[in-house]
Amino acid sequence: MTARNILQIEQSTVRKVTWRLLPFLFICFFISILDRVNISFAALQMNADLGFSNTVFGIGAGIFFFGYFLLEVPGSAMMAKVGARKWICRIMVSWGILAILMAFIEAPWQFYTIRFLLGVAEASFYPCMVHYLSGFYQTKHHARAIAAFMLAIPGANALGSPLSTFLLTIEGLGLSGWQWMFIIEAIPAVILGIICYFYLTDSIDKAHWLEQEEKKWLIETLDIEQKMKQEVKHYTFMEALKDKTVLWLSVGYFFWMMGYYGINMFLPTISKTISATSGISLQNLGWIIGALYFVSMIVMMLVGNHSDKTQERPWHVAGCLAVSALGLMLATYVADTNVWLAFIFLAVALCGAFGAFPPFWAIPPSFITGAAAGGAIALINSIGNLGGFFGPTIVGYLKELTNSFNTAIAFLGVSMFVSAAIIVLSARKKQKELA
Repeated sequence: MTARNILQIEQSTVRKVTWRLLPFLFICFFISILDRVNISFAALQMNADLGFSNTVFGIGAGIFFFGYFLLEVPGSAMMAKVGARKWICRIMVSWGILAILMAFIEAPWQFYTIRFLLGVAEASFYPCMVHYLSGFYQTKHHARAIAAFMLAIPGANALGSPLSTFLLTIEGLGLSGWQWMFIIEAIPAVILGIICYFYLTDSIDKAHWLEQEEKKWLIETLDIEQKMKQEVKHYTFMEALKDKTVLWLSVGYFFWMMGYYGINMFLPTISKTISATSGISLQNLGWIIGALYFVSMIVMMLVGNHSDKTQERPWHVAGCLAVSALGLMLATYVADTNVWLAFIFLAVALCGAFGAFPPFWAIPPSFITGAAAGGAIALINSIGNLGGFFGPTIVGYLKELTNSFNTAIAFLGVSMFVSAAIIVLSARKKQKELA
């Protein structure tokens, strides 16, 4: 077979894998993020209706990540046994049902309980998806594939912001807008979970949508890559969980997620406070926030493409996080004097936070393979997402303490800087070991 034929097979295979997997996984992840963060828009009505303080809301928004933390690694181990197809199906159906129950909470303890169980239900969903994609893509395409898949994060916020603010205006059958929002946005999770069972394939050899020569090329190519990585060091599932680089990446991701979710969960509330003096309506506020996330989608793809082109990861991550931290701090500094400039700096902060995702998640598969890679990704994600509890909780507490978001946002900016330093130092050290 000539080099030209091999190149043609590679191009056709990558194209088929991309069109078969990424759009569907994008939609699934989109719904996941929407059901996770729509709580921030519910707060615009729910807190007043149920008498929740900023502290109660912060705890409830963040406790999701404790459930996520507890089941993340065990869930990934279970996924390795039963297969991604069945496990993703189970995750989506169970979280969809729980997300619907969010519409019927009345007391703080119910709020905390459902949010915790929602985290338990969704645990291992993200590492399962990343690990699944790594089983169909070469290493050189990882950041780009992850970027396309992870566009669902800013995408869910970009489209979900005006959608959620619109749903808040719906009332009927004795339910308020925030209750209808939870119900309507949760139903797709159950439907997609069932479809997933029939649509996804557990492995390349079962991918009926690939030609035989395409399957052969992809299996052989990924086998060669896996052997090359294992020649440097072969990781078992438990060894991957104890690897120093994996642990440091987990710590760095913790500080990153503390900053990211702190701003993400309170962004509608912060934006409403900033825009109060300019008389922006609730629906227009949704479109403005959506526009911020849309810009971050473009940046996310550009960073992922550039990271793949240069095959550099750590500095791409650190640079994006540093930009995010500066954006947060500058937004706080100008918020009292220039509303629109504050929105621009918030957009910069979001672009930095999202732009760091593709190169970051391309780091673990660069030195760990197979089920061990799934375990490493799960550990990083579980420890990191604990920051999703502390970020909103600390923001809520500091807002109550100081009656302003300024101190809270400054804290989030510092956490982003700490994350950038930890990730670049640990990943660069691992690169030197592998060189």
